[in-house]
Parts: sequence; C-alpha cells; structure tokens
Amino acid sequence: MKGIAPTSEQRRFHDLLCSIVGCAACRQHGVFNTHVSVHHIAGRTKKLAQWLVLPLCAGHHQDGNGAPWMIAVHPWKTRFEEKYGKQLDLLRRCIRFLAASKCDVPAEAMTACGYRSDLGAQPC
Repeated sequence: MKGIAPTSEQRRFHDLLCSIVGCAACRQHGVFNTHVSVHHIAGRTKKLAQWLVLPLCAGHHQDGNGAPWMIAVHPWKTRFEEKYGKQLDLLRRCIRFLAASKCDVPAEAMTACGYRSDLGAQPC
C-alpha cells in the first residue's frame, strides 16, 4: 500500500498499542484481543499518519472479517463511530491507557492527537 513508511519509533508505538491495548473496539465490550493490526485514522500519506493509528481486530477493521455483530470501520465509519466514539477520541483513550500502564508513550504520538507531552496524557 502507498503511504509514508513508519519510523522505528512509530513501529514501537504501533507495537505498544497492539500488545498492551489490543483492539480498541473489543476493549469496549470488555474483551482483550491482541489479534490486531493498525488502522490509519486519516490515511497513510499525511504527515502524522503513522501516529494517528488505532489497534483494531479484523472484524472491527474490515467488513466481512468478524462476527455478524461487529461493526467495521471500513466501510461503516459513521456506524463505527456512533457505537465506539470518534476515532481520534479512541486513540486518546488508548494513549491514556498506555500512560496509566506506565508505558513510555512517544511525545510525537501525544502531540499528534492533541495531548501535551510534558503533562503526561493531559489534554492541551
């Protein structure tokens, strides 16, 4: 796929999201699911694309890959956000979870989603 390749620091952030948080949507159902991939919230070509990502399981990422009750962000973005919240808000929740878990969240990830890195996971 076309897009900006992630740096090693961005890959580390993706790994944290996938292994510590797991699927952001499944988590709202009380399920910890680490069988996930990263979903790019705003596409893969923008400057902050590799920081603006969500960990999602196949069923919450692409339609037709999960249980019938799952709402996938592709192609059901509006329905997905109605059920789970805006994607940027989900990413903020993921970052707060990582910070609460004492993970070293990259400052660039926090800044990309509107947090001040010098305050931990605190909104600007």
